[in-house]
Amino acid sequence: MQGKDKKQIIYLISGPIGVGKSTISKELARNVKQCVLIEGDDLLHMFKGELQPSWEERLSLTWENILALTRNFIHHNLNIIIDFVVEDELDWFCKRLSDLNLELKYVVLRADKEKLIERLSNRGDIDSLERSLFLLNKLDLLPSFNQFIYDTTLKQPKEIVEEIISNSSFNVFIKP
Repeated sequence: MQGKDKKQIIYLISGPIGVGKSTISKELARNVKQCVLIEGDDLLHMFKGELQPSWEERLSLTWENILALTRNFIHHNLNIIIDFVVEDELDWFCKRLSDLNLELKYVVLRADKEKLIERLSNRGDIDSLERSLFLLNKLDLLPSFNQFIYDTTLKQPKEIVEEIISNSSFNVFIKP
């Protein structure tokens, strides 16, 4: 367990589908001591059966569960890596963690349109292409996230992870 004076770190890894969130999150988990990896898609896909809640309800419940897991793991002195698309949830998430002594690194992975198309095609996930390009376009239109954007187009996972760990420009100030 970490000492009382050392803050736990949450790495929140976001970006369009096919940008490498899962690859980077898993590599990050191999390089961060005492950590857990929360894969948001696993929580999102827990819904089963014919009568599904709406997309908005599933997304909201998924974020509530990510928050609950995060708080639980923080209380057990673990660092956390979260792999999930963040659209408008960052402020909400930070406000609900503001009572805890922790550090949050928010990284929005980005790749060129052609690279996303190539990656999704290579993994046979062409159905996600429209959503991925929508998210990429949304990213490009939101200059407020510029400091958190990390272009993965020409980078290798090891290099990306080293930069995420060492670069303080990804730190988010959580107001108490």
